[in-house]
Amino acid sequence: ATDGIRVGIGHDTHRLRPGGPLRLGGIVIPHDRSLVGHSDGDALLHAIVDALLGAAALGDIGQLFPDTDPVNRGRDSAEMLAAARDAVLALGWRIVNLDCVVFAQRPKLLPYRQQIRQRIAEILGIDVECVSVKGKTGEHVGPVGLEEAIEAQCVVLLQKHSA
Repeated sequence: ATDGIRVGIGHDTHRLRPGGPLRLGGIVIPHDRSLVGHSDGDALLHAIVDALLGAAALGDIGQLFPDTDPVNRGRDSAEMLAAARDAVLALGWRIVNLDCVVFAQRPKLLPYRQQIRQRIAEILGIDVECVSVKGKTGEHVGPVGLEEAIEAQCVVLLQKHSA
Protein backbone atom coordinates (compact mmCIF):
# COMPACT_ATOMS: atom_id res chain seq x y z
CA ALA A 1 0.00 0.00 0.00
CA THR A 2 1.18 3.52 -0.73
CA ASP A 3 -1.06 5.38 1.71
CA GLY A 4 1.99 6.06 3.88
CA ILE A 5 3.87 7.88 1.11
CA ARG A 6 3.42 11.43 -0.19
CA VAL A 7 5.18 13.38 -2.93
CA GLY A 8 5.28 17.18 -3.07
CA ILE A 9 6.55 19.62 -5.65
CA GLY A 10 7.67 23.18 -5.09
CA HIS A 11 8.66 25.99 -7.43
CA ASP A 12 9.84 29.54 -6.88
CA THR A 13 11.11 32.42 -8.99
CA HIS A 14 12.85 35.57 -7.78
CA ARG A 15 14.08 38.53 -9.77
CA LEU A 16 17.75 39.45 -9.71
CA ARG A 17 19.05 42.95 -9.01
CA PRO A 18 22.56 44.41 -9.34
CA GLY A 19 24.74 44.08 -6.27
CA GLY A 20 25.67 40.93 -4.41
CA PRO A 21 26.09 38.68 -2.70
CA LEU A 22 23.63 35.98 -3.74
CA ARG A 23 21.76 34.06 -1.02
CA LEU A 24 20.76 30.65 -2.32
CA GLY A 25 20.25 27.27 -0.67
CA GLY A 26 20.84 28.76 2.76
CA ILE A 27 24.36 29.96 1.96
CA VAL A 28 25.90 33.18 0.73
CA ILE A 29 27.56 32.96 -2.70
CA PRO A 30 29.88 35.73 -3.93
CA HIS A 31 28.14 37.22 -6.99
CA ASP A 32 27.46 40.59 -8.63
CA ARG A 33 23.68 40.18 -8.27
CA SER A 34 21.25 39.34 -5.48
CA LEU A 35 17.71 37.99 -5.32
CA VAL A 36 14.77 40.32 -4.70
CA GLY A 37 12.12 39.13 -2.25
CA HIS A 38 9.97 40.13 0.70
CA SER A 39 12.10 37.77 2.81
CA ASP A 40 15.77 37.15 1.96
CA GLY A 41 14.61 35.91 -1.47
CA ASP A 42 16.21 32.44 -1.29
CA ALA A 43 14.33 30.82 -4.21
CA LEU A 44 15.75 27.34 -3.53
CA LEU A 45 14.71 27.20 0.13
CA HIS A 46 11.29 28.61 -0.83
CA ALA A 47 10.78 25.83 -3.39
CA ILE A 48 11.69 23.25 -0.73
CA VAL A 49 9.22 24.82 1.73
CA ASP A 50 6.44 24.57 -0.86
CA ALA A 51 7.34 20.96 -1.71
CA LEU A 52 7.20 19.96 1.96
CA LEU A 53 3.94 21.80 2.62
CA GLY A 54 2.41 20.43 -0.56
CA ALA A 55 3.30 16.82 0.23
CA ALA A 56 1.68 17.14 3.66
CA ALA A 57 -1.33 19.07 2.25
CA LEU A 58 -0.49 22.07 4.46
CA GLY A 59 -0.93 24.78 1.85
CA ASP A 60 1.96 26.91 0.64
CA ILE A 61 4.65 29.32 1.76
CA GLY A 62 2.37 32.35 1.23
CA GLN A 63 -0.14 30.99 3.74
CA LEU A 64 2.51 30.22 6.36
CA PHE A 65 4.56 33.39 5.77
CA PRO A 66 2.41 36.03 4.04
CA ASP A 67 4.30 38.87 2.38
CA THR A 68 1.69 41.22 3.86
CA ASP A 69 3.07 40.50 7.35
CA PRO A 70 5.89 42.93 8.25
CA VAL A 71 7.50 40.28 10.48
CA ASN A 72 8.44 38.37 7.29
CA ARG A 73 10.32 41.29 5.69
CA GLY A 74 13.95 40.25 5.25
CA ARG A 75 13.26 36.98 7.12
CA ASP A 76 15.89 34.25 6.92
CA SER A 77 14.44 31.55 4.67
CA ALA A 78 16.13 28.90 6.82
CA GLU A 79 13.62 29.86 9.55
CA MET A 80 10.77 29.31 7.09
CA LEU A 81 12.17 25.93 6.09
CA ALA A 82 12.57 24.89 9.73
CA ALA A 83 8.93 25.87 10.41
CA ALA A 84 7.72 23.85 7.41
CA ARG A 85 9.85 20.90 8.56
CA ASP A 86 8.34 21.11 12.05
CA ALA A 87 4.79 21.24 10.68
CA VAL A 88 5.40 18.16 8.51
CA LEU A 89 7.07 16.20 11.33
CA ALA A 90 4.22 17.13 13.71
CA LEU A 91 1.82 15.26 11.41
CA GLY A 92 3.92 12.09 11.71
CA TRP A 93 5.77 12.34 8.40
CA ARG A 94 9.49 11.85 7.89
CA ILE A 95 11.45 13.36 5.02
CA VAL A 96 12.84 10.55 2.86
CA ASN A 97 14.62 12.63 0.22
CA LEU A 98 14.45 15.69 -1.97
CA ASP A 99 15.61 16.45 -5.47
CA CYS A 100 16.14 20.10 -6.40
CA VAL A 101 16.94 21.97 -9.60
CA VAL A 102 18.20 25.57 -9.65
CA PHE A 103 17.85 27.45 -12.93
CA ALA A 104 20.50 30.19 -13.07
CA GLN A 105 22.63 31.48 -15.93
CA ARG A 106 25.29 32.56 -13.44
CA PRO A 107 26.96 31.77 -11.12
CA LYS A 108 27.83 28.14 -11.74
CA LEU A 109 26.52 26.18 -8.76
CA LEU A 110 28.91 23.24 -8.92
CA PRO A 111 31.54 24.86 -6.64
CA TYR A 112 28.81 25.50 -4.02
CA ARG A 113 26.65 22.41 -4.46
CA GLN A 114 28.07 20.37 -1.60
CA GLN A 115 27.84 23.29 0.83
CA ILE A 116 24.22 23.92 -0.23
CA ARG A 117 23.36 20.22 0.18
CA GLN A 118 24.92 20.20 3.65
CA ARG A 119 23.06 23.35 4.73
CA ILE A 120 19.69 22.00 3.53
CA ALA A 121 20.33 18.64 5.23
CA GLU A 122 21.28 20.47 8.44
CA ILE A 123 18.08 22.54 8.45
CA LEU A 124 15.90 19.50 7.69
CA GLY A 125 17.72 17.16 10.08
CA ILE A 126 18.34 14.53 7.40
CA ASP A 127 21.43 12.92 5.91
CA VAL A 128 23.18 14.92 3.18
CA GLU A 129 22.91 11.86 0.91
CA CYS A 130 19.13 12.42 0.90
CA VAL A 131 19.51 15.90 -0.65
CA SER A 132 20.13 16.34 -4.38
CA VAL A 133 20.81 19.76 -5.92
CA LYS A 134 21.35 20.26 -9.63
CA GLY A 135 22.08 23.42 -11.60
CA LYS A 136 20.81 24.30 -15.08
CA THR A 137 21.43 27.42 -17.14
CA GLY A 138 18.83 29.31 -19.15
CA GLU A 139 20.83 28.91 -22.37
CA HIS A 140 20.90 32.73 -22.60
CA VAL A 141 17.12 32.93 -23.29
CA GLY A 142 14.15 33.92 -21.14
CA PRO A 143 14.33 35.56 -17.72
CA VAL A 144 16.83 32.98 -16.40
CA GLY A 145 19.09 33.07 -19.45
CA LEU A 146 19.08 36.86 -19.53
CA GLU A 147 20.01 36.91 -15.80
CA GLU A 148 16.78 38.66 -14.83
CA ALA A 149 15.69 35.84 -12.48
CA ILE A 150 16.64 32.62 -10.75
CA GLU A 151 14.14 29.78 -10.51
CA ALA A 152 14.16 26.67 -8.35
CA GLN A 153 12.14 23.47 -8.26
CA CYS A 154 12.02 20.72 -5.67
CA VAL A 155 10.37 17.33 -5.39
CA VAL A 156 10.17 15.75 -1.92
CA LEU A 157 9.16 12.31 -0.72
CA LEU A 158 7.55 11.92 2.69
CA GLN A 159 6.83 8.65 4.49
CA LYS A 160 4.50 8.17 7.45
CA HIS A 161 6.24 6.99 10.60
CA SER A 162 5.19 3.41 11.32
CA ALA A 163 2.76 3.03 14.16
